[in-house]
Amino acid sequence: MSDSTVGIGLLLPEVLGTYGDSGNAQVLCKRLQWRGYDAEVVPVSLDSSVPSTLDLYLLGGGEDMAQVLAADFLRNSPGLRSAANAGRPVFGVCAGLQILGTRFRGVDGVEHAGLGLLDLVTEPAQQRAVAELIAEPDLLETPLTGFENHQGASVLGPGSAPLGRVVRGTGNGDGTEGAVTDHIVGTYLHGPALARNPELADLLLSWVMGHALKPLDLAEVETLRSERLAARRAR
Repeated sequence: MSDSTVGIGLLLPEVLGTYGDSGNAQVLCKRLQWRGYDAEVVPVSLDSSVPSTLDLYLLGGGEDMAQVLAADFLRNSPGLRSAANAGRPVFGVCAGLQILGTRFRGVDGVEHAGLGLLDLVTEPAQQRAVAELIAEPDLLETPLTGFENHQGASVLGPGSAPLGRVVRGTGNGDGTEGAVTDHIVGTYLHGPALARNPELADLLLSWVMGHALKPLDLAEVETLRSERLAARRAR
């Protein structure tokens, strides 16, 4: 990978890839390539260490034991924390969101330390959230949409702001959805999230590139997205 190629780190896809969230890496890569930039997805597995020199890092969703395994690995591999401290964007989905927080408790009652990159704690909710999720974001103009499947209730501290406010679904469990601290973003949106929310994808990429990106003319994508939002709100 050359210095001019954007490196997109896909962290532990073998354990944090249960819900197809690895597709977020492909979305980011293609949206850069369509604009004429060189980009490459760099998978990071359990038998390697996390490099601190990539431009953006992604964590997906996973089952309870996979989440614990991933959290233990990432706490002991300093590359992600070093990159985040240097301002490089990090995007976590579902289990990834909870790992980025300060701590999370599994349904077995055992508490596990997170990475502390987001100011949030997660406890088991009384009921599992399995439904379409729509949220009005604070950083973007268009609504966020995705599918949630989790039993975590996440409470934000003062060091993180919500990614959005729930219109339909559960999200964090208190009317908010996701969390943001500087260039660290977490969400409960699957889909993959960045395929269903291209504005969010471009926000992450603008942080990488250091400037806003020119819009892409993808009318078919926006038409399908608008139809899906309208259908879900009507139910």
